[in-house]
Amino acid sequence: MKVYFNNSCNICRAEINLYKKQNIKDIEWVDITDNKSAEIETQKDDKALLRRLHIKDGEKIIGGAEAFLLVWKKIPKYKILYTFFKTPIIFTLFSYFYEVIAFFLYLKNKKQLSK
Repeated sequence: MKVYFNNSCNICRAEINLYKKQNIKDIEWVDITDNKSAEIETQKDDKALLRRLHIKDGEKIIGGAEAFLLVWKKIPKYKILYTFFKTPIIFTLFSYFYEVIAFFLYLKNKKQLSK
């Protein structure tokens, strides 16, 4: 599984670094900052990649709150988050709040877009 994240965002980097410390061999961490390969691999432009966390699991690209669920599912220490947030009503709320936070992070970081 590949996780596409914005390493130039302080908040994003801090969270991902917590996950990286778990040394999960099944996860490859990919910084999207000025990364044309990430755009090709995900078939997403830099704006879409900057807007949400994405993962590539096999040939499937998943973004947003669902991507976080899959990351948490792979990391034993965070599996409790997966179990809690996957419940339908909680996931709906989580997705909503994720989108709000992701939007403000996007506004904060959109100056890094090349276009």
